[in-house]
Amino acid sequence: METILAFLVLIGVLVWFHELGHFLFAKLFGVRVEVFSIGFGPVLLSKKWGETEYRISAVPLGGFVKLYGEEDAVDDPRAFSSKKNYQKIFIAFAGPLFNFLLAILVFSLIFVVGRPTPSYVLKEPLVGYVVENSPAQKLGLQEGDLLLEINGKKVSTWKDVEAAVLESILKKEWKVDILRNSQRVILSGKVDLSKAGSFGAEPYIAPIVGRVLPGSPAEQVGIKEGDEILEVDGKKVKSWYSAAYYIKSAKENVIRLKIRRDGQIFEKLVVPVKDKNTGIPIIGVSPRIEVVKVKEPLGKAVFESLEKTKDLTVLSLKAVWGLITGGISVKTLGGPIAIAQLAGESAQQGLIAFLGMMAFISVQLAVFNLIPLPMLDGGLILLFLIESIRRKPLSPRFKENWQKVGFAIIIALSAFVILNDIVRLITGSRL
Repeated sequence: METILAFLVLIGVLVWFHELGHFLFAKLFGVRVEVFSIGFGPVLLSKKWGETEYRISAVPLGGFVKLYGEEDAVDDPRAFSSKKNYQKIFIAFAGPLFNFLLAILVFSLIFVVGRPTPSYVLKEPLVGYVVENSPAQKLGLQEGDLLLEINGKKVSTWKDVEAAVLESILKKEWKVDILRNSQRVILSGKVDLSKAGSFGAEPYIAPIVGRVLPGSPAEQVGIKEGDEILEVDGKKVKSWYSAAYYIKSAKENVIRLKIRRDGQIFEKLVVPVKDKNTGIPIIGVSPRIEVVKVKEPLGKAVFESLEKTKDLTVLSLKAVWGLITGGISVKTLGGPIAIAQLAGESAQQGLIAFLGMMAFISVQLAVFNLIPLPMLDGGLILLFLIESIRRKPLSPRFKENWQKVGFAIIIALSAFVILNDIVRLITGSRL
């Protein structure tokens, strides 16, 4: 129920802001707005104020603003068809523009209020663990390496590393500068992050238990918060990641843990269970991570939100290009079910996490709608640009066929992403 509610709130806000952009710019240029609808299909609620009917409809997967004279040419100064092409372009662009503005506003709010941040994110990027078979391992990174540059971008904190990795997500040839044993070393090689999922260089996190899940195997054998994991089946543990790796890769049904508590050393025998989402063996513990609340003054918060929105926009455009060129698998696409899952998970983590997810998806919605396909705002903008170049309207037959093609593409794409979502649900994989 919480997931459904979170999804409805998320989609409702995103769609309302998007359509508000079209609505306000239509009013700005003197176009009469006949309908402002959140959702499609059967009307659940409606109210007419002035010349506009406001609706909430049954299918909460979008919305629309119906403009007078949008479908047929009308000889009326208040009709959309009577407006100049640049005005039509502004009205079409206003929806994505308002989604970008929503992201900037939400990120600014998050940065001003403060967001809980793991302290290691703000520390120097000293590698504490390298995931097996990851791009980082294939490049030759080792535990204890200090990251200096990633593909020419200097990194001084793990936050910088995250940004540099995102920026390089479509790069195939990587160069990473590190400091190893007081000597600068340059590592280079081929990397495919789209298939690997993550870079694989992780910060050091001490193998100290921060939380024990109620009813978990760990709780059943008496493992407590603050316990330090020293060994897993006789293998010495250097970091939380290595402990987690030994646990998930243990072939025996029973795992022998050596732990330290209040200066005393104990051994615990624990039988792991498989995580219902990933199928990976777990014992039900999470690490102790120091969390700090990072707040920014308003000016810096706005600047950082602009940077964040810009970075996400560039990343989204790179992802679209990767899908077109085959650099990114179409299986990575998510539909309404995936969005609902993300909305529910972020809502469980708190308001700040939920708002962050909203801002992130708002950017994706803006970029998607600017793709020059029929039925999307980008498709409309393309038509108006063509008419401006031709200096005469396109034929009604061409526009009708354009819309039919667009409708077919959107239906096919919607069916595909929903099928992707269903496959992920069945297989237990994640977006």
